[in-house]
Amino acid sequence: MKTKTPHATRARRVSAAPRGSNAAVPQSPVLYRLWPQDPAGHRYRITLTVAEPAADGQRLSLPAWIPGSYLIRDFSRQIESLTAYSGARRVAVNKLDNHTWQAAPCDGPLRVEYEVYAWDLSVRGAHLDETHGFFNGTSVFLRVHGQEQLPCLVDLAPPRGIEGWTVHTSLPEARGLPGAARRHGFGLYRAPDYDALIDHPVEMGTPQVVSFTAHGAEHELVFTGVAPKLDLARIADDVRRICETQIAFFEPRTRRAPFLDSADRYVFMTMVTNDGYGGLEHRASTALMTARKDLPVLGQQGQGEGYRGFLGLVSHEYFHTWNVKRIKPAAFAPYDLSQPNLTRLLWVFEGFTSYYDDLLLLRSGAITQADYLRLLAKTITGVARTPGRLKQSVAESSFDAWTRYYKQDENSPNALVSYYTKGSLVALGLDLLIRQETAGARSLDDVMRLLWQRHGRDFYQGRPQGLEEDGLPALIREATGVDARRFIARHAYGTADVPLAELLEPQGIRLQWKTAANIPTLEVRTRKQGDTLALATVLEGGAGHKGGLSAGDVLVAIDGLRVDAPAGLELLLAQYRPGDRVTIHVFRRDELRAFRVRLGAPQALDCVLSESR
Repeated sequence: MKTKTPHATRARRVSAAPRGSNAAVPQSPVLYRLWPQDPAGHRYRITLTVAEPAADGQRLSLPAWIPGSYLIRDFSRQIESLTAYSGARRVAVNKLDNHTWQAAPCDGPLRVEYEVYAWDLSVRGAHLDETHGFFNGTSVFLRVHGQEQLPCLVDLAPPRGIEGWTVHTSLPEARGLPGAARRHGFGLYRAPDYDALIDHPVEMGTPQVVSFTAHGAEHELVFTGVAPKLDLARIADDVRRICETQIAFFEPRTRRAPFLDSADRYVFMTMVTNDGYGGLEHRASTALMTARKDLPVLGQQGQGEGYRGFLGLVSHEYFHTWNVKRIKPAAFAPYDLSQPNLTRLLWVFEGFTSYYDDLLLLRSGAITQADYLRLLAKTITGVARTPGRLKQSVAESSFDAWTRYYKQDENSPNALVSYYTKGSLVALGLDLLIRQETAGARSLDDVMRLLWQRHGRDFYQGRPQGLEEDGLPALIREATGVDARRFIARHAYGTADVPLAELLEPQGIRLQWKTAANIPTLEVRTRKQGDTLALATVLEGGAGHKGGLSAGDVLVAIDGLRVDAPAGLELLLAQYRPGDRVTIHVFRRDELRAFRVRLGAPQALDCVLSESR
């Protein structure tokens, strides 16, 4: 996602009893039944049946976070009621902490019934109304402690009184079992273990669907929400090219899709809203959100910036099928979903993915060279306009994702750097460095393929091996012969800017810096707040900071003239020169205050890339 040191401990295997023990070994699958019980009230009802509960009382828990989004989410807070039974007898349940329950000892199967409130319209949680249902397993499926390695069966039931809903998920149907679901139908689905169960989200409703094959592997595009005249054929053709390019990138010889180790198809689940954007990767699917205006409609010509952004999102999340869903940092092998899993390598797993998402759009033919250079220049500009890049390294940003990157405030641009955006520039710099030192014989592509062969290809085949925290430099040298230790130390573990101008020049790309507008500046970031203009961030060391302005201040007037919109602010500032002093009136809370501010000179922080040959 565009979002881990204690290493996680492996879940205890239950295929054999401890040596010297006469304890019975659970063998029966864990069974879940999920029903959209109350679409109007946004509630799923789930029944969990544990055939052979632990003799000393079965422990159950819900994950505290979802892989790909590095923040404690406390999904268990949405469980409204939970009761347990053994046959007709009620079994006492004691809540142990925020996420964990303990059922009293009982004979025979344990049945746990609970309701989940689902009104989180995001890619991370669960949502239900009369138009559709969506959920991630981390929001609805309780973990059965000690039986995580057992197969899981999920019986999906349709809502009552609503006709025509279908099911869309990469979770395999339980073929060969009574009640097994048919493709896109309600019924029984299966997963080999709990970790797989919670890695296949489900969309149900009446979406628009189109499918295609990429190198022989089936893919589905599922669009939920109001999207009239959607050009499904065009989208499918563009996404197919992206998928084929990425499959061939990692597997140039076999052209085998990675998700075939877990499912027989890949599913893109997209929620279409007025202004949504985001994605979350899974092992054989992704959940996406996009704005309606960014999708092409029938008869529309050309390719707008919004649609390029959607294709970039698709490319990013699909690349994660290799990089982070199978190639993982050692801290994620396996995940411990009860607490933060800390790593300094998110700049590799999110940053490298952010580098390749647009690059592979270019290689697939989905965008032009000029489009690519504009997208890259936008990223370079965004990083340059973030003062926090000089304070925090991308390795530190990765490690602090849980407490800082995912909990940003008004001061974050002054204190933080994004492991997505600067991480992508570190990846670009490494790629250019490798190409330069090997005279074009090697590139970062070779590093990614070795990562895939060494750490990803067999991850779900019983041989999980994550990338150690200090393992990347040696792997780069093995793949390319290049010693990148100094570069990584300076630009990933240090705060030095990547020297892109000198690295791009031999590739025929000229990097220049320009000013966005030749007018004085307050060096602040603003946001509309009703009919007023508020300061979102005051950049450290800038004119506004030196003059006493603070984030949250509502601009009222400059030298007695009202400020009412970003365009109005620029018009007022255009009347002055850098160095002029002005009186700025603001409301801070409900208090009117006045500040004398010396206006700053515009900085050349806008990157422009052009072909020099």
